[in-house]
Amino acid sequence: MTVSLRDVRMIYRTGPRPVPALDGVSVRFPPATFSAVMGPSGSGKSTLLHCAAGLERPTGGTVSIAGTTLGDLGETALTRLRRDRIGFIFQAFNLVSSLTAAQNVALPLRLAGRRPAAGAVTAALAEVGLADRAGHRPSELSGGEQQRVAVARALITRPAVIFADEPTGALDNRTSRQVLELLRALVDEHGQTIVMVTHDPVAAAVADRVLMLADGRLAGEFTEADAGAIAARMTALESAC
Repeated sequence: MTVSLRDVRMIYRTGPRPVPALDGVSVRFPPATFSAVMGPSGSGKSTLLHCAAGLERPTGGTVSIAGTTLGDLGETALTRLRRDRIGFIFQAFNLVSSLTAAQNVALPLRLAGRRPAAGAVTAALAEVGLADRAGHRPSELSGGEQQRVAVARALITRPAVIFADEPTGALDNRTSRQVLELLRALVDEHGQTIVMVTHDPVAAAVADRVLMLADGRLAGEFTEADAGAIAARMTALESAC
């Protein structure tokens, strides 16, 4: 199993009252699958992603990635695992404006003190259709091209899993489709595992399955559902909140 969460709980204590964000969530993400996580605002979907990716330590329960239990790791080892075994794609792209596309893609390896293998950066950019844009800086790229550079950057370490947080949220419909088709191809043609948080039923419908969250708990699961069915379920969950 690529990613496994068992009885994961998260309670935030930033105010006078503790706020439960996750309440005993257990879920598995198998290899070479594309999973979408949806839910109303405040349902815990972003917290789920952060806990699954080792960005936050849950209050209780266990999270494992590729057989490694994250709770057993110290901060240095956890940072190393995130660097080597996890890829991240964010809504805001998070590219370094002063670096070229190629330099942005190589950045995770450079930060780890490793030199990219010959041709690895070019191959990663070619995989996302941007081999001819390697020397361009983010300001010289469209939003869709920037997000594809972010996808190539996530791929450069050949991670066990890619976590995508609203990867199409800042894109127009046409560009969103292109990015989603790219993510789908990474799963189908390269066996990549992807876990995506999204608010968009059209984006979620591209995934193999859609997990619904409400009040920090799993509230249903779809497989092979169309955008209309997903949207209807989301509306029902939002009305119940």
